[in-house]
Amino acid sequence: MRYSWWGNADRAELMQQAIDLFQDRNPNIKITPSFQEYEAYWQKIATETAGNNPPDVFQMDFSYLREYADRNALYDLKKQEGDALKLDDLLDGLKGAGEVGDGLYGVPVGGNTWGYIYNPAVFEQAGVPEPKLGWTWNDYRAALANITQSTGGKVFGGANYIGSYYNLELQLRQEGGLLYTEDGKLGFDKARLARFLNEGKALADAKVVLPVEKGVQIKPQHALELDLIASDLSWDNFMARYAASTQEQLELGPVPSDVPGSQGQYLKPAMLLSVSTKSKHPEVAAQFISFMVNDPEVGRIFGANRGLPATNAQRAAAQLEGPLAAVAAYEDELKDQLTKAPPAPPKGAGTLEQAFIRIAEEFQYGRITVDEAVNQFFTEAEETLEP
Repeated sequence: MRYSWWGNADRAELMQQAIDLFQDRNPNIKITPSFQEYEAYWQKIATETAGNNPPDVFQMDFSYLREYADRNALYDLKKQEGDALKLDDLLDGLKGAGEVGDGLYGVPVGGNTWGYIYNPAVFEQAGVPEPKLGWTWNDYRAALANITQSTGGKVFGGANYIGSYYNLELQLRQEGGLLYTEDGKLGFDKARLARFLNEGKALADAKVVLPVEKGVQIKPQHALELDLIASDLSWDNFMARYAASTQEQLELGPVPSDVPGSQGQYLKPAMLLSVSTKSKHPEVAAQFISFMVNDPEVGRIFGANRGLPATNAQRAAAQLEGPLAAVAAYEDELKDQLTKAPPAPPKGAGTLEQAFIRIAEEFQYGRITVDEAVNQFFTEAEETLEP
């Protein structure tokens, strides 16, 4: 049985350990692995799928799940659930994350959620209360202003949150909406996007967030790594990267929300495992996926290499330390607040995300107006999205 995945040499070594363990326990099954870096991997998967020669099991990105499911390239794993495939130990927030319509086309091996990463020492020095559940977007914006002013601009309260459409998604989910609807369309209108962009314009005009040109200048480094900002809204597992590059102690706190009891957060699959409809061994493939997701020894082998493990048993076995242990604790504290993952995004969503980043940057530079930014984004959405 063929198994393909993306990653580097470090992941390849861990993957081989897990495959060897599976084969030791199932000597009648032979796994033939292959891997490439991310871009080359998807080029190969596209070519193999078009040529009717895809691997039996392959690693899936959430952004590609709907595209491959809609092309009938993925096997419906609900046919194996409860037998070869055990999913009862998945974290509540990841149950159903691989569904498209009535079928299950991917099983998450890891996940993470949107969070608020901040430097508590700077908050204390500025006399700003640390974030607590129930703080609002106005509280958040006030914290940005107070920190920036108290440090004389040496440390900004944060970056401008309009640079990422995951912050727009966060607000939409808090309001009961979605970034993308079940049928693959935008879940918001032009007026809602304009409101979001104007929030960021007000912060930039008040000079309380990191100037866009500074953020661009330091890429690929992040402003938290260089102690230029005191906080950022980001995927929670990024804290490990930031913590490794700064001497400051970072912590995770709740995201702001204007809707009591609605945080808008969910566990996003870091990656999933799927089975090809061309596989001659779907039951064995499902058995292999079940092993890779549930077996505690596999959790110990990988740790957080594939994202924080998706099952309780693997999280317990992963022996997470330092920032990653803090991320796991953060998600455990939030588990009652997390809601079901959104529908798998439509084909073209990844391209549209990059368009959003580009348009938001042009807007922050002042090269285009709010209306121009909104119209550009909706035009590109119409041309890009393929439900």
